[in-house]
Amino acid sequence: MLLLGRSQSSLKGHGKHEVPEDWRKANVTPVFKKGKKEDPENYRPVSLTSVPGKVMVQLILGVINKHVEEKKVIGSGQHGFTKGKSCLTNLIAFYDGMTSWVDEERAVDVV
Repeated sequence: MLLLGRSQSSLKGHGKHEVPEDWRKANVTPVFKKGKKEDPENYRPVSLTSVPGKVMVQLILGVINKHVEEKKVIGSGQHGFTKGKSCLTNLIAFYDGMTSWVDEERAVDVV
């Protein structure tokens, strides 16, 4: 678990680390999607969070991504939620694998 403090002095002074409460708060605003504006189902909630909170999330994400890449935590076959890969790259890799098996005259079943 990663917990963050407001400043170096608060990290040393209080003996515990936590995210400032104002960073955890968000303003939720309904954004219209489509359809009748009178129907609440046609809106989606958008959370507007603090800028320092967003910056901290990006910094932490960068550290986690670097660790995952350096330690090769995620295999090359993983395409979802992987930078530079997508459902399309997964489909292309699958198609390439299946066509190479067909070229090698191996038995292939695809459902």
